[in-house]
Amino acid sequence: MTSPDSPESAAASAPVAARAGVRAARAALSGGAAGTRPPTSRDVASAAGVSQATVSLVLGDKWRGRVSERTAGLVREAAQDLGYRPNLAARSLRLGRTRTALLVVPAMTSEFFAQVYAGAARVAAEHGFGVVLYPSPEGIGPARDPFDSARTALDGVIASSMAAEALASIRGSDLPLVMLDSDPAEAGPAAHVNLDIADGVRRLTEHLLGLGHRRFTHIAADVDSWTFVVRARALAAALAGTPDAELRTVRTELSVDGGRRAAEAALGAPGPRPTALVCDDDFLAAGACKAAHRLGLRVPDDVSVTGFDGLNLATALEPELTTLTLPAEQVGARGMAALLAVLEGRPVESGDLPVTLAVRGSTAAPRPA
Repeated sequence: MTSPDSPESAAASAPVAARAGVRAARAALSGGAAGTRPPTSRDVASAAGVSQATVSLVLGDKWRGRVSERTAGLVREAAQDLGYRPNLAARSLRLGRTRTALLVVPAMTSEFFAQVYAGAARVAAEHGFGVVLYPSPEGIGPARDPFDSARTALDGVIASSMAAEALASIRGSDLPLVMLDSDPAEAGPAAHVNLDIADGVRRLTEHLLGLGHRRFTHIAADVDSWTFVVRARALAAALAGTPDAELRTVRTELSVDGGRRAAEAALGAPGPRPTALVCDDDFLAAGACKAAHRLGLRVPDDVSVTGFDGLNLATALEPELTTLTLPAEQVGARGMAALLAVLEGRPVESGDLPVTLAVRGSTAAPRPA
């Protein structure tokens, strides 16, 4: 049997004592002549049976290595039961931080960047941070400077490489910058969060080669961004080992209509028609499918089409689109976690996020010549 004074007995009785402390704290909060008052960190400390310093460590997410897991759980439970909310304004003044990050993306018309924001906001909320979204009003091109009036209200910036023109005013500032899907050799940012694009493109190309395709056209986004440069290089490298493979490139604006025009040009050009259209984006691929239908061609019987991003659009098309699926929400979450690590002087998690090949109905073996 366990004696009343054993450590196991003490550990088992701790939650009971904490619940009793919460009841006592609630009574104290509602017992004053002025009515119910909002709970304070002192009330949480009293309810959990710990010091205010311990409450501060736990709720400030700085308890690891200094407070036990059990005690941290008791503090969080007491705070939740009492409805305690830290005074973030006071904490910001004390720490010299605003606990606000800026997320810069090229545009919010893309589902991909909406998911990036969702991931960043989720991790930020878990650490008492907020995320301010800044989509470039001109889309992929230059953006107005968002920092003239807000620079002092930010702790750091997370940005997509596609929004490079909107970042000119960040460079040279003292704001920590985390870049998403960008050149890891670039020295300015405090951290990079990247996708394993080259591996994804390699697997997509191997899929098409395995089906028997040898005449490829790359419907390339006409955007000066590292991520699209990597896609083109990876496609060329993956085809380099197949001597009879042919690769042509048609560059176009990043839109459904741009994809349609580029595919019409590629499919209507003199000489043997390409059997596979490899598109830089699901919207470009949707345009390519549209072009094939307008020309009286069937996907995938007459031409295979692939995309990139893994948007909901990919499964809305008929046939459904073979595409490379990017973990957009993980990109945003990893970006926010990297910024938090930089601010706290911790190592940033390394390694690229994997890209998944989703094989669907838009690809098949080419017809015999």
